[in-house]
Amino acid sequence: MSRQRTAVLISGRGSNMRSLVAAAKAEDFPAEVALVLSNVADAAGLDFARSEGIATKVVDHKAFDSRETFERAVQAVLEAHGIELVCLAGFMRLLSPWFVESWRDRMLNVHPALLPSYRGLHTHERALADGVKIHGATVHFVVPEMDAGPIIAQAAVAVRGDDTPQTLGARVLEQEHVIYPRALALVASGAARVDGARVVVAGEPAPGAALVSPGAGLAH
Repeated sequence: MSRQRTAVLISGRGSNMRSLVAAAKAEDFPAEVALVLSNVADAAGLDFARSEGIATKVVDHKAFDSRETFERAVQAVLEAHGIELVCLAGFMRLLSPWFVESWRDRMLNVHPALLPSYRGLHTHERALADGVKIHGATVHFVVPEMDAGPIIAQAAVAVRGDDTPQTLGARVLEQEHVIYPRALALVASGAARVDGARVVVAGEPAPGAALVSPGAGLAH
């Protein structure tokens, strides 16, 4: 089986990167983590990747005089490693339309909310302030508009009355670690394809997302 060469872009500890690396150890997983790239030289996730024998690269954004020159340097690294898919995992840089379009339908991101609700930052605080009963995580394709790409997978968790942003965030992160590898597998295997603004998954009766039991599963 030909496995899709995948790069994971991180800026910190890379907990979602670790879940992707763990999943990719399975012989039948359709993607391999071939590169971990960071814009931060001392990102903790780099040490983990090296310990797993994965190629790493630092492209420090502070060393470039513009976002374009930084992104072109990143692009050159991805091309040099023969990368076919890109996964953003806590990569704390806004990406230009040029870079995003270069990876159209080949770049994934995980977001700690049930999109299209709560785009942007501080999702758990905002969800608690609004009194929602269901919160969660989303894996989506990246488009130029932030947190707006076609949804590949979602998982929901129940919001508890005594939740804080920290406790809610911890349960959401657990679900991110579940759905991100599954979403990557769907894309790398060709089972998921973009149809307009939605993602269609082979074998499903209809595209779109379905609610899952709190903290327990996956919806495409």
